Amino acid sequence: MRALVTGATGTVGRLVVPHLLEAGVAVRALTRRPETANLPTGVEVIAGDLVNPDSLAPAFDAVDVVFLIAADDQTEAVTEIAREAGVSRIVTLSSASAGFQDNPGGNYHRDFELAVERSQLDWTHIRPGMFATNLLDWAEVIKTSRTVRAPFDNARQAPVHEEDVAAVVAAAITSNAHIGAVYTLSGPDSLTKSEQIAAISAAIGEPVQYEEITPEQWRTENPHLPSYVGDWLLGYWQNALAAPEPVLPDVPNVLGRPATPLLAWARDHKEEFL
Repeated sequence: MRALVTGATGTVGRLVVPHLLEAGVAVRALTRRPETANLPTGVEVIAGDLVNPDSLAPAFDAVDVVFLIAADDQTEAVTEIAREAGVSRIVTLSSASAGFQDNPGGNYHRDFELAVERSQLDWTHIRPGMFATNLLDWAEVIKTSRTVRAPFDNARQAPVHEEDVAAVVAAAITSNAHIGAVYTLSGPDSLTKSEQIAAISAAIGEPVQYEEITPEQWRTENPHLPSYVGDWLLGYWQNALAAPEPVLPDVPNVLGRPATPLLAWARDHKEEFL
């Protein structure tokens, strides 16, 4: 089997690659800058850009399965190239928000999924919820002040380790058993912000404080954020107050083991907080 990994230098794609190599899959990695890809030995690295479909034909040649990230409005063009090249399956990296109605981010990801489904190729959709890596946004303030100031402590989220996402993607690529499945991924615990910070504190072996502030204070203290990003985050957290993110069964069901706890993720990333 040969698999094409798009977004091969991204958070998930870079981790999918070694899983596939370990499973004996021939891996071709698509990246805009092959010279800086720094991928494992044995990976065929090829230049291309999903938003420029004319660059993609060589990447899809003799490929069986594609791991596909969203390609803006080019998904149908990309899947047509895949179909013409003889690709049989596409595994998408979508988002849990694709399951929400009247959600701009969700609409974008659901449109992406639907474009893949219209290709008439076999497909599997992987929908991660909140990535634990989002907590790296706190890395600088934890380094400098050991204090995180943010609103809505009780907005519970279930952060998922990026390694778990990559492992589910690899399982979907290497087995036909997942054709037509939609997997929504979470971590094993739905946690308040203070509980998330406690996990980071335990991982680095130093106290980290949480101070709850108002949304207005948070906006003032984060002037670098575009207003639409601030609006989205505040809305996301407010929704989680009313409807805490659930712990979902798809990671353990697919992998045959529990999802990775946030403490383990924080230990994997502790140097970034020190």
